[in-house]
Amino acid sequence: MADAERGDQRTWPARVLRSAVAALAVAVVVMWALELVDSTLLDDRLQGNGIGPRRIDGLDGILWGPFLHSSFGHLASNTVPFLVLGWLTALRGFRYWLTVTLAVAIGGGGLVWLLGGGSNHIGASGLVFGYFGALMGAALRSRRPATLAPALVAVFLYGTILAGVVPQADISWEGHLFGLVVGFVVAYRLVDPPPPPAPDDDIMYPWEIDEPWRIDDTSPTDDG
Repeated sequence: MADAERGDQRTWPARVLRSAVAALAVAVVVMWALELVDSTLLDDRLQGNGIGPRRIDGLDGILWGPFLHSSFGHLASNTVPFLVLGWLTALRGFRYWLTVTLAVAIGGGGLVWLLGGGSNHIGASGLVFGYFGALMGAALRSRRPATLAPALVAVFLYGTILAGVVPQADISWEGHLFGLVVGFVVAYRLVDPPPPPAPDDDIMYPWEIDEPWRIDDTSPTDDG
């Protein structure tokens, strides 16, 4: 029985990671299926169901927008970074990944609806930027190898995406910006900070040992 419990403990991180990877894969399958149906059967009518800023009928686009894309090229450009950055974020656990994902989708999408320009915002790029921001926020907050390594990988592979937060026509730069900010803030709040350094007074350096001229202030003195 004890061996079985230890086996479950060893496989638990793998199961959690597989759950997040499976969720990412399912999301990508849904995105591609919707784009295929929309482009071949619905004459791209689904694309109009994205986030419509400050319109009541565009509020539900917060939920549908990440799954909708303007073309197969748009979808293809989002698919790989969505999987890679989502997987790097999921290395901290399924619950953490799910919290970041929902916060970016709802919080970032809500900010787009409230403050964004244009008439229709679609695409998974908001989540892509949210994952990137979460990796940066976790690294800055924790400063441990487990958070620094994924952040460095993300910067090396996709650091140039930060140009997407610059205002430009025909791109939902607001979705990129708000996704990045929400992901960063959520990760920064969720990840534990590094432990405080030990006080210098508690550190005994090698050259401080057995030095006869060091006086112990707590020892009694002989006044003669």
